[in-house]
Amino acid sequence: MNAERRQPMSTVKLTTQEGIARVTLARPEVRNAFNADVIRELRDAFAGLSDDAHVRAVVLSGEGPSFCGGADINWMRGALDLGYDGNVADAEAMSEMFRTIDRCSKPVIGRVHGAALGGGSGLAAVCDIVIAADDATFGFTEVKLGIIPAVISPFVLAKIGRSHARALFLTGERFDVKRALHIGLVHEVVAATELDEAVARKTAELLTAGPNAVSSAKSLVARVSEASYDDTMVMTTTAIAKQRVSDEGQEGLHAFLERRKASFMR
Repeated sequence: MNAERRQPMSTVKLTTQEGIARVTLARPEVRNAFNADVIRELRDAFAGLSDDAHVRAVVLSGEGPSFCGGADINWMRGALDLGYDGNVADAEAMSEMFRTIDRCSKPVIGRVHGAALGGGSGLAAVCDIVIAADDATFGFTEVKLGIIPAVISPFVLAKIGRSHARALFLTGERFDVKRALHIGLVHEVVAATELDEAVARKTAELLTAGPNAVSSAKSLVARVSEASYDDTMVMTTTAIAKQRVSDEGQEGLHAFLERRKASFMR
């Protein structure tokens, strides 16, 4: 499908072309900071993409000089008057948004540049593949404001582990892309001028794999990491058997044995 499709939103841009969806945070004047609209539109965008058969991969990025600077100041100011129950509802909406991205059935590539602070680092944590510019800056900075990175913590711990989370959550310090790469928050670092080219290489790589296999592999990582060995033995043996006998699995294996290009490869 070569035609570009656009979905109108106020704080997020969504376009789809040739199997690649691009979700772009579009509030550059405030470093693409979160507010209620951003949270809702991100959740809705990824929920829709998860069910879109035409989409093979999603690229998440931010307009302007930053990826995402965290929470919007005016939104945070409003939270002061919400009370306990209102703050719980706000946090639940944000948690649902992160979970929707994390559980999106399509591979999500984070294209990170500039600042990725607070919830911006949380977005990096829920991306399957993160490619960052060498000028990117990260930080779980919530404690600097007297609050905590609670909502993003399940996703961040799954990505970087308890040891690094303990060190970085408690200080709220900012850290560079070298450290982000070391702890596993980022997977590849390139010069800022080469960021789009690196993302294009990764999306091209994903388009050479079976789309159902990619989706199943992503789901497998989440399910295996949460299960006991006995559970994983049943889970993994049935998963590979199901994929092998599927139309996609049969096509891929036949193509390999016949030394030809599989029909799902682009």
